[in-house]
Amino acid sequence: MSLELLGGRVLAPWFGSSIYVWGSIITVFMLSLSVGYFIGGRLSLHSPSLAKFGCMFLLAAAILVPVIYLAEPVMIWVFDRIEDPRYGSLAASLVLFVAPTVVLGMISPYSVRLLVRRREESGKVAGTLYFVSTLGSALGTLATSFYFVLWFEMDTIIVVLAGTLLLLGALGICCRGLDRHA
Repeated sequence: MSLELLGGRVLAPWFGSSIYVWGSIITVFMLSLSVGYFIGGRLSLHSPSLAKFGCMFLLAAAILVPVIYLAEPVMIWVFDRIEDPRYGSLAASLVLFVAPTVVLGMISPYSVRLLVRRREESGKVAGTLYFVSTLGSALGTLATSFYFVLWFEMDTIIVVLAGTLLLLGALGICCRGLDRHA
């Protein structure tokens, strides 16, 4: 959610912050997450492990960092070609946010697979995971929109998000000895 909010800040100087711009951002994030959920679910069927899980976080961080450097050149390139805020914001959102959001979407279904021990508890595990995930998203949204954007530059926030992903990825890889799926 933090990245989605920052997406609005990236696009605003070029396309404004109209309903079209936010509609584009939300659509791109929703579609990207759905693709990520699908891929993550498929990947979870093939020898799931904490090491592979950790690698998803590392990949998400590696794909997220270039957004810092690509945002302005992408915005210039898109705006020079598509001035209409409806289609320009959609094109810019697609270029900047699809890849990191797809990878981030892969994490949830893979998490469910790693946490489910018995089929009978799969609903409870999924419900608990989505509860925690949604609560974290709400807190991240408030923290980003109420505080982080006031205290830090956008690039700094993205670096912190990527750093958090790197730390979680490294933790997943380091804890692979505890992995009951390995």
